[in-house]
Amino acid sequence: MTTYGSFPGTRPRRLRSNPVMRRMVAETRLHPADLILPAFVREGIGEPVPIAAMPGVVQHTRDSLKKAAAEAVAAGISGIMLFGVPEESKKDALGTPGTDPDGILQVALRDVRAEVGDDLLVMSDLCLDETTDHGHCGVLDEQGRVDNDATLERYAEMAQVQADAGAHVVGPSGMMDGQIGVVRDALDQIGREDVAILAYTAKYASAFYGPFREAVGSSLQGDRKTYQQDPANARESLRELALDLEEGADMVMVKPAGPYLDILARVADAVDVPVAAYQISGEYSMIEAAAEKGWIDRDRAIMEALTGIRRAGARNILTYWATEVAQKLRDQ
Repeated sequence: MTTYGSFPGTRPRRLRSNPVMRRMVAETRLHPADLILPAFVREGIGEPVPIAAMPGVVQHTRDSLKKAAAEAVAAGISGIMLFGVPEESKKDALGTPGTDPDGILQVALRDVRAEVGDDLLVMSDLCLDETTDHGHCGVLDEQGRVDNDATLERYAEMAQVQADAGAHVVGPSGMMDGQIGVVRDALDQIGREDVAILAYTAKYASAFYGPFREAVGSSLQGDRKTYQQDPANARESLRELALDLEEGADMVMVKPAGPYLDILARVADAVDVPVAAYQISGEYSMIEAAAEKGWIDRDRAIMEALTGIRRAGARNILTYWATEVAQKLRDQ
């Protein structure tokens, strides 16, 4: 006997009934243009060097970096964020390779621009941690503390040499007070109003950076808790956001991504500029390690993690899977 009007009358499962239905009603979509590839280039090596803590990621040579950039263009992603790893002997207290026109990052910027032109946004990490012998993101004072204002002077120089080397976008990531305003002024002073700033607005003092320290050959002893944000704080991010926008940021970023989706959502709701999120090394390595053990489905986990970041409000995502994911999206 048929009973009409029986409970439940509303059945959301109808919209999950098959793959085509689920695709049609999907609220969040990933696109290759959403993605940015972070890449490391190391001075003085003849072959790419695998990063043990980040399976599948390498420290590039200049030639392999150019190949990676060309692959990124072919995959349709929007940008490549470059991190330079100088020879250990060249590091010093001031991070001199960071402002040397012939430092590895500046050389790599010129290489990649020559390879891809304007087909890929060439972005540069603007920070001293890879180039200092103490591993901090700034200049130290006599007590061994990071000197905010002395560091800003170095960031201004870095911005100018990176722009001269071909960066479309600079990414100040040191979490120094006033860094966006100083970088904007430094760029404008040399007539580079065209270079955009991606502000690392909410960068937390996270335990998930561990594999990155290997990737850049960090010399850090201790931690960065006096300048990166406390993971316990949320409202502080909105204060940093307001300051970065007032100082001239063109885009803003939350880093890390996965553990801070609540922060990402709050930032995205608060602004009308593009919002990025950086899926950092520890997030990458956890999925790769669990997949290697056979504990999770690697490809599904990658897509789920990236979709969650996009759903939380990121317009763009920096991820070490950028090229791989973009290729899969284009093949769908």
